[in-house]
Amino acid sequence: MRQDRAGIDLDHSMGYLLKEAASALRTAMEAALRPLDMTITHYSCLELLAQRPGLSNSDLARGAFVTRQSMNVLLQALERAGEVTRPAEAPVGKALPARLTPAGERKLAQATAAVRAVEVRMLGGMSPDEQTVATAALRSMVHALRTDGVTGDAGGAGVAEGAGGAGVAGGAGSDAGRS
Repeated sequence: MRQDRAGIDLDHSMGYLLKEAASALRTAMEAALRPLDMTITHYSCLELLAQRPGLSNSDLARGAFVTRQSMNVLLQALERAGEVTRPAEAPVGKALPARLTPAGERKLAQATAAVRAVEVRMLGGMSPDEQTVATAALRSMVHALRTDGVTGDAGGAGVAEGAGGAGVAGGAGSDAGRS
């Protein structure tokens, strides 16, 4: 027996469709990065450091959409793997600026090719004009949701805005411990 109730029609819900797209993107990126023994957070961290050398653990965590603790675990693993370097002591304050090593740059180049292939596949059915419109619409949605409608306060846009295309945007979730 079906009950009539006021609810969200999932077939026409923009939020549900965005979540479905994000899930599909994440699954495709995980599959593309798995042969490189990388997670999305690992890739996001390297991409952020390539575009903004010297970011702190906190900045990287915000940009990769993970906790500071998860990012710290990942950065320690990346240091041990020789992909990232950080000074033993903070030059100013408490933040340790991270930088890619040549090994990290090589790993990032491989991952970027894999992630770019996923993005090409994702956008394959769209014309350049449709891609431009979709990008503008998504940015508008992000802006609307990051602006607190109650207080007018802008929520933290994060470091990742505009950084790394699908890779960083698809970086939601905490998989830092698997790197």
